[in-house]
Amino acid sequence: MGSLTEAAHERAALVASTLPELRAASRDLPPAKAFASALRRDCLAVIAEVKRASPSKGDIAPGLDAAAQASAYVAGGAAAISVLTEPTRFGGTLADLQSVSQAVPVPVIRKDFLVHPVQLWEARASGASAALLIVRSLSPDLLPRLVEAAQEAGLALLVEVRDEAELERALAVHAPVIGVNNRNLETLVIDPATAPRVIRQMPPHIVAVAESGMRSPADAQPAADAGADALLVGSAISASASPSDDVRALASIPRRARPAAP
Repeated sequence: MGSLTEAAHERAALVASTLPELRAASRDLPPAKAFASALRRDCLAVIAEVKRASPSKGDIAPGLDAAAQASAYVAGGAAAISVLTEPTRFGGTLADLQSVSQAVPVPVIRKDFLVHPVQLWEARASGASAALLIVRSLSPDLLPRLVEAAQEAGLALLVEVRDEAELERALAVHAPVIGVNNRNLETLVIDPATAPRVIRQMPPHIVAVAESGMRSPADAQPAADAGADALLVGSAISASASPSDDVRALASIPRRARPAAP
C-alpha cells in the first residue's frame, strides 16, 4: 500500500494548483445525493464497484464500460456505486467517475488513495457524492484535515478501517459511515472474520459497511449476522457475466439490527 499512497501524493501535487477551478466547478453542481441514508434498508445495501483491475488479481475487466456497468448494478438494486479512479494498479480514471455520476440516480463514491484536499474537490467536481478515506494510509493529523475538507466540498465519506484501533480513529472524527476491509492492504490476504469482528464493536448509529472477499450471499452472511448495514463488492461483480443478478442476490440478504457494542 505504501507505493500506492506515495503515488497518490505525487498525483495530488500535480493538480494542487487547480483547486480554485475545482471549487468553482463544484459550486455549479446540484447538491450531492444523500449517501448514509441510501445505505439504510431492510436488506443489506450493496455498494457495487466499477473495477477494471487490482493488485491482487491483475486484470479483472479491462474493457469494462464504466457507465454501462454501473447502470447494470443499479438495475439489480445497488444502493450506491463505487468507482476506482486509481490509474496504475486499478485501471481507473476520473472520466469513469464523471460518466458513472451522470449515468445513475444513486450516490457515487470515488474510491482511491486520497491524501490531499484537492482530490476531494476533484471527486465533487466529477459528480461524486462521497469519497473513500483509508485510515491506515493517513497520519493522525491528516485524517481530520481531510474530513473537514470533505465537509467543505459537500462530500460524504466512507471511512475505511481494518482493526479496532483504526475504528477508534474513525469514531474520533465522527465518521457516520465506516467500512471494514477484510483484505490486508499490505499482504493482500483476505480474512473473512475481520469485518464481522470489528462491526460488532460499532455503535448502532454508525452505518457499517463490510468490504472485500464476498462473492455470494453465503460469503456475506457472517457480516449480516454481525449487524452490517451494507456490503462493498467489487471484483466478483465487475467480472460477472450477469452483474445485475449478482447484485440482486446480495441485496436480498435481510439486515439485522446491531446491538450496542459491549
